[in-house]
Amino acid sequence: MTRLTGRTLLAAAGLALVVACGGVKDDPILRLSSSEALDIGKQLMADEKFSQALQHLVHAFEVEPNSETGREGLLLAADALFLRGGYQSYVEAEQRYRDFLNRFPTSERAAYAQFRLASALAERIEKPDRDQQTARQALSEFENVRRLYPTSQFAGQAAGRIVEVRNQLAEHEFVVGSYYYRSRTPRAAGERFRGMLEQYPDYPDKDKIHAYMCLTYVQVLKRARFDAGLDVVDYLRDACEQLWSEHAGSPWIKKVPSPEKIRKMRSDLPPAPPRPDRGGEEEPEGDDGPGN
Repeated sequence: MTRLTGRTLLAAAGLALVVACGGVKDDPILRLSSSEALDIGKQLMADEKFSQALQHLVHAFEVEPNSETGREGLLLAADALFLRGGYQSYVEAEQRYRDFLNRFPTSERAAYAQFRLASALAERIEKPDRDQQTARQALSEFENVRRLYPTSQFAGQAAGRIVEVRNQLAEHEFVVGSYYYRSRTPRAAGERFRGMLEQYPDYPDKDKIHAYMCLTYVQVLKRARFDAGLDVVDYLRDACEQLWSEHAGSPWIKKVPSPEKIRKMRSDLPPAPPRPDRGGEEEPEGDDGPGN
């Protein structure tokens, strides 16, 4: 017998002696039946003692995982984590809601579990200037509520959350686009803004996006329009016109140059270079700027 093995056996014998003498306290929760633990867990939930409730609810599930009490214990354990709050609790709540749905996909509480699963993801969404992977996952799970449980009461609630998450994702696109604008890369900025409006047509602050596209257009004009590409110029110019025609009362109008000033900037531009796809023919220089 080696020295290490002898010490290990000696430690094990000592631990057994301590346990036999009552040195290690027995967890009273382990003595409870599933139904007893569930009842106590429910009372603790009502008292908003979520951490204590969690211990009892997990025990209720683990003792009889396939019983009615075990099923309810699992779902309530997920609720206890969700209501306790905090990043890690939301992560664990999501996992337990998934476990419930995997075990009991036909349960009458499945729609609720799916909605709460999506909500646990939504609670962990980062700010618009951070990575939005969790937001995309939350959006997918809220859409699953409507797809899988269209007649449940949670389908309508999910619809509202979908709007919130989509606006969050749109705001992220705006943050990226405005970064490109500040970095004076108008093609990247313009394409990001345009993609945002195409992907999120219900975004509520379109005037802000049109204003930034108009400012990006001004940036292009200051650098000479062909630097950004003629296609970019076209849709940025159109954004200026939309800002003035569709958002006449918007405070963002004050942040962009007037139509007259932009028109003068265009007239002061040097001639555009030949376009390769038009056999060397130059672009017409008609006055087609904003406000016309």
